[in-house]
Amino acid sequence: MTTLDTLTENQRARIVDVDGDDGIAVRLLEMGLTEGEEIELLGFAPLGDPIEFFVRGYRISLRKSEAHRVQVELIEV
Repeated sequence: MTTLDTLTENQRARIVDVDGDDGIAVRLLEMGLTEGEEIELLGFAPLGDPIEFFVRGYRISLRKSEAHRVQVELIEV
């Protein structure tokens, strides 16, 4: 098991869990980062933070600290 912040560009994964029960975790779930959804890392900002992902048909940018809270399993292509 790994987390979103460890993916490399164009790597795909399936969301397993979002750590925590605070406001940030709730907001991540509200943005569509729910169990079973596929997510793809599109790229990094020039200084590496935030990170851009593609999930549920739209692009989303997360800070590394937020991406670290999302546990995923890699999808082999």
